[in-house]
Amino acid sequence: MSNIHTSAIVDPDAKLGSGVEIGPYCIIGPHVELGDGCKLHSHVVIDGHTKIGTNCEIFPFASLGNPPQDLKFRGEKSQVIIGNDNTIREYVTIHPGTESGGLITRIGSHCLLMGQVHIAHDCQIGDHVVLANGAAIAGHCVIGDHAILGGLAAVHQFVRIGEHAFIGGMSGVESDIIPYGMAVGPRASLKGLNVIGIKRSGLDRSQLKQLRDAYDLLFADEGTLSERIVTVEKTMSDDERVSRIVEFIRENSSRALSVPKQDSA
Repeated sequence: MSNIHTSAIVDPDAKLGSGVEIGPYCIIGPHVELGDGCKLHSHVVIDGHTKIGTNCEIFPFASLGNPPQDLKFRGEKSQVIIGNDNTIREYVTIHPGTESGGLITRIGSHCLLMGQVHIAHDCQIGDHVVLANGAAIAGHCVIGDHAILGGLAAVHQFVRIGEHAFIGGMSGVESDIIPYGMAVGPRASLKGLNVIGIKRSGLDRSQLKQLRDAYDLLFADEGTLSERIVTVEKTMSDDERVSRIVEFIRENSSRALSVPKQDSA
């Protein structure tokens, strides 16, 4: 049985799992699906073709599934799909996809979206992602598993951020950030590896050293990036994390790759 406050407006066509709690003044549209054990605090609005998995907790004034802020959007049927065990805090906004982006905005499982986070149309967010207060993700971005974005970080449309990457607070991200990378700055550039995150993920010293060696080779001064990638592949092809970084760099992207800034003379 679901527990729905008398002041909430829930469309009779909405699909509610068992044990769902819907607090005061929430509004749930006809095409919404809420999985078992979801809890909505007061004043949550969920509309559009929005599907939310199990055991998600959504705090006041979050707005999910309303039309995207895209002038090209013409009301086409599009979706927001959210996984399990997510925490979505106050004033978070998540918009559905558009025709040009595949019609789906997708959030993984076990994510923490802190207050006032914005996730625009057609974004693909992995599992165990943390977006701190006020982080803004523009349309068509991809954020890998276990990535962390600091407060007020802003990500340009079509940017890719690899798994286990870290973005510093108040950073503007205009270029792709490699897996396990760390980027900081008003116009963020690669500053090194996310060493703290790597250690927290359970890698030992030898594995961390392998990543450091790969990073140093990839972003050395000698030769071209293509040549350095070949060298890394030849010498470290047995390391799956290094291989993932190489694959990430080689994937097609409309954004440039973020690289370390050269020290000025």
